[in-house]
Amino acid sequence: MTDTAAEKGQAFDGVTDKSKQDPPAIDLDAILTDEVGQFGRYQLVTLALAALPVIFSAFAAGEYIFTTARIPTRCRITQCDGPASAAPHPEFRPEWVLNAINGTSRDSFEACSRFPDRLPQLPSNDSCPADWFDRARVEDCDGYVYENTLSVVYDFDMACDEWRRSQIGSIRTIGTLLVLPITGFISDRWGRRVALTINAFNTGWIGLVRSFVNSYEWFLALEVIESTVGAGAFSSCHILVTELVGPKYRVMAGATISTLFAVGQVILGFIAWGVQSWRPLTQVLYIPQLFVISYFWILSESVRWLMSKGRYEESEAILTKVAKANKKQLSDKSLELLRATAEAEKYIEKPKEPWLPILVFRSRVILLRCCVAPIWWITNTLVYYGMNINAVNLSGNRYLNYVYVAAIEIPGFWTAIMLLDRIGRKPVLISANWLCAICQFIFAFMPDGHAGLSMAVYLVGKYSIAVVMTSVYVYTAELFPTKYRHSLVAFASMVGRLGSITAPLTPALGTEVWEPLPQILFGGFALLSGILIFTTPETLNTKLPNTMEEAESLGKRQLNK
Repeated sequence: MTDTAAEKGQAFDGVTDKSKQDPPAIDLDAILTDEVGQFGRYQLVTLALAALPVIFSAFAAGEYIFTTARIPTRCRITQCDGPASAAPHPEFRPEWVLNAINGTSRDSFEACSRFPDRLPQLPSNDSCPADWFDRARVEDCDGYVYENTLSVVYDFDMACDEWRRSQIGSIRTIGTLLVLPITGFISDRWGRRVALTINAFNTGWIGLVRSFVNSYEWFLALEVIESTVGAGAFSSCHILVTELVGPKYRVMAGATISTLFAVGQVILGFIAWGVQSWRPLTQVLYIPQLFVISYFWILSESVRWLMSKGRYEESEAILTKVAKANKKQLSDKSLELLRATAEAEKYIEKPKEPWLPILVFRSRVILLRCCVAPIWWITNTLVYYGMNINAVNLSGNRYLNYVYVAAIEIPGFWTAIMLLDRIGRKPVLISANWLCAICQFIFAFMPDGHAGLSMAVYLVGKYSIAVVMTSVYVYTAELFPTKYRHSLVAFASMVGRLGSITAPLTPALGTEVWEPLPQILFGGFALLSGILIFTTPETLNTKLPNTMEEAESLGKRQLNK
């Protein structure tokens, strides 16, 4: 049995004054590398179990794109359509439509305006001749006809209220901002497994309830409540998995989690194509999420988190289980070290630590990271979700467009895997951000009539932001110490949700303000983020820092492996 890992710790010598004895240092990365296995059967099973909550997180994050999607509308012409009814009009594009509504063909006419009536009262007539209307003027609709009833736009009568419709996605992402510090606190206080199961179960039951509401206000309220108490499952899975594998496989594990999220989006696109009505679609997506509550009894807690809490006896039990599953063996010296540390912890008087924000402000290095990392995350969420949302408005089948834009992420994630451990975190993040910026600027000003080329540029832009997404998860987690990692990563991600709050509004920015504005916004943030990466250290070939001091020293020779 190897004793390499144990020799990196300090043996507990059993001195009489135990209250003054520091606990031995345990190098978990060394134990994983030299003894129990960096990525074996145990880690593979954990990753497989984490797949479902990650896929479900993709469902929850993207379903509003379809359940609140635009529906083609036109003005209701009472004397031609007849009185309003609860059902959609059987003829959305009747023969007479261009007599009453300005347009170039029966497939292309104004959605929100009409020609005013020439006479105060007109008899009902199916032919609706053009001389009934004053074709020299237009006015806003006073009622609407919908092509279908597939989204909440019909149920809540939001035909031409683009800002009100877009507000649903923004309100939801306000909840994703609030959930991150809540989940970070739960995760760092009670464990990654507890945070995961609470979030996944809350998402399931609240989403299911939302499928039965009949008012815009209740729908909006449940969207924000669901995301506030349930949208932290992805970050919990990501940290749980990356903390369990050895340093050699940390990037691969993170990229695999991101890949599973993309797979979830692809599955979502096909499910939405097959179940297009929003109520049954919501139920199909959310009912399976209720069963993730069973993970509390199935998954093991993060060993790294247990050690950070001084729970070495539980750590020993899990590491023994990991070694057995991986057909390895924990060395006697490592076992002795774990037991000695557990014994020492009983007698240590732990000083009361300052509040985390105070610790951050005491360190100029950590404070700088807490200032620049949120900007990376704003870019990440703004561009990533903004491109997903705008994909359904591109020409062609909106479901397939969404699938294409989601699927292109997968090679982006694995490009990050191939490059992060070869050329470093910073070169990958800088080049991917700048490539994304170039694609956004090109797409913004590309002339009409080049649908194929436009889609290619759009997909390259999404590919590059996928590289950024995987890289920024890995890189941000490596910049902060274990004890506060989830809270500080959650802070960066929380501020970053300003990007995802803005993303649902970008289609309205394009239609109501200036068509290229969304892409200009995406490109500007990607350019800025690439520049800010220069202010932080390279973390390639360094171990995860456990303390504030180690985090401050990142990139220095003594922390290199």
